[in-house]
Amino acid sequence: MKNKSLLSINDYSKEEHIQILDHAEKFEKKPIQNLLNGYVIATLFFEPSTRTRLSFESAISRLGGRVIGFADSSSSSVSKGETLKDTILTVSNYADLIVMRHPKEGSARYASEVSPVPIINAGDGANQHPTQCLLDMYSIRKTQGTLNDIKIAFVGDLKYGRTVHSLVIALCNFNTEFHFVSPPSLKLPNSIKRHIKKNNLSFQEYYELDNILPIADIIYMTRIQQERFSDPIEYERVKNVYKLTPDLIENTKENMKIMHPLPRVNEIVESVDESSKAYYFTQALNGVYVRQALLTSILGKI
Repeated sequence: MKNKSLLSINDYSKEEHIQILDHAEKFEKKPIQNLLNGYVIATLFFEPSTRTRLSFESAISRLGGRVIGFADSSSSSVSKGETLKDTILTVSNYADLIVMRHPKEGSARYASEVSPVPIINAGDGANQHPTQCLLDMYSIRKTQGTLNDIKIAFVGDLKYGRTVHSLVIALCNFNTEFHFVSPPSLKLPNSIKRHIKKNNLSFQEYYELDNILPIADIIYMTRIQQERFSDPIEYERVKNVYKLTPDLIENTKENMKIMHPLPRVNEIVESVDESSKAYYFTQALNGVYVRQALLTSILGKI
């Protein structure tokens, strides 16, 4: 994986996914190390982010590296009309690796084509979010003891949810049973469904949440993303369609965990946080260890 950009979860093999997760386990046990001393990582966030940006910066800092970049493109030369190509070529002079989030699908791959240093895609529009996928895989393995034969229910925005797209593709390597719960207008894209079928796996689609809860090992909630809607009327129609409450999870499996890429709006009520089945904040913490593993692998430090 040395010097190998991560743009899509498909860029790495199943074996490389497992290797990252195994390294992340070691970083969870010992997160403070000096492996990136002397390295500079640029975090370029053209789109708002809290968890992804800060967990990358935390991962870098705990490994002794330095962070440069921006969290708001309005404070960069992009606001003056600078092209993405010029931004990447300029920043690559100052950094050993670039972590980038951008609202346009395909932007990360384009950046990798012009950049002399590796690019990590921290989310490109509604396309992919591979590092979130890796931390989700780590969280599933940690809570279930395996990645194989898991029954997982994805709930909410499955059309624009890049975290869902990446995770479904990755879990096709592990004989996963998929259940998709969404409004008709936010169903999983056909391209992702074709990938599931190509791997000879099954999936079911639902409009109601209740029926799937008793059989799932993982409930993966997502928010309805207002910023992806061009029609505000359509957003208002679907924004509160699913809401996970304590009474809904009473009769779920003992091993069931609730995951969410965050931020949440109102799809999980706050009283669910008290349940032992709520895992989304620990899931966010896992992102530090996984990103430590990924950064050190790409930079050839482990």
